[in-house]
Amino acid sequence: MANKNIDHAFTARSKTGGALEPTYSGALSFMRRKYTKDVKGADAVVWGIPFDAAVTNRPGARFGPQAIRRASAILDNDPQYPFSRDLFEHLAVVDYGDCLLDSGNHQKTPGTIEREATKILKSGAFLLTLGGDHFVTWPLLKAHAAIHGPLALVQFDAHQDTWPDDGKRIDHGSFVGRAVKEGIIDPDRSIQIGIRTHAPDTFGIKILYGHEIEEMRASDIAYAIVDRTGGKKTYLTFDIDCLDPAYAPGTGTPVAGGPSSAKILSTLRQLNQVDIVGADVVEVAPAYDHADITAIAGSMVAMQYLGLLAERKARLEELNNNGNHNGAAVNHGQGI
Repeated sequence: MANKNIDHAFTARSKTGGALEPTYSGALSFMRRKYTKDVKGADAVVWGIPFDAAVTNRPGARFGPQAIRRASAILDNDPQYPFSRDLFEHLAVVDYGDCLLDSGNHQKTPGTIEREATKILKSGAFLLTLGGDHFVTWPLLKAHAAIHGPLALVQFDAHQDTWPDDGKRIDHGSFVGRAVKEGIIDPDRSIQIGIRTHAPDTFGIKILYGHEIEEMRASDIAYAIVDRTGGKKTYLTFDIDCLDPAYAPGTGTPVAGGPSSAKILSTLRQLNQVDIVGADVVEVAPAYDHADITAIAGSMVAMQYLGLLAERKARLEELNNNGNHNGAAVNHGQGI
């Protein structure tokens, strides 16, 4: 027990390293990362946005960040599958806690989220956000685009989220169309995966429908994403209802006919060629979950992002070491 500790989320002395505490006890930060508002030196920051006032069906995604953190506890300690490494040996990650929102004034919500996201992003860290309903992606896109310019959007979802919007709505079903109209995302470099509904307008975004990906291998889906984004700075948003309700029942607007968690996790694993500069997991609503099925899937998606980031950092460090041996250094950058 000499190397064991408890409540690593508070007692950790470093932003790197595994927790080595029992998975069934202790403070539940995301994958036992240190809870702190000090993001200096962090490669990635995990942040929760407990907001669900924009839903058009069942509420409850405000409890998503809690559920994902709880489910993530079992992912620490052993080398993380399928990356065959301790993601935190060299990757410095902190849990920033949750966004403080005024529950009685929703018109202030997007501005609050955007300001706090901007503050985190200015540190140079990768921002991984746990929602919340899908409206929270709108201010997150604005914050990322302010730094990187118009973004490619990779959206795993059962819904297009391009319904009519007057630019003022607090609505989880219209923010993608708004982002296109306001030049936040580039539709010619954006793609939606798993769509199983029809909206009036695609806004030029490429769609892989649910029935199409059912016939595709994970490698084919990944190739379509890499080809579409074309090396552009990319934001990846994952609505958990992309998965079939058999694999993610705990969500507000489930749609039958979706892919398995295995296929989509395999797809994510193969996105190391995509320049992902920010990411989120949204719409986990634990009140409708069973045995934490949905929360476990959400935590695995979030962990995949960090795994890609850890691999990218390892590659860059190797290139820098080789470059230094040859008298030249390699620039790091921020994306995956």
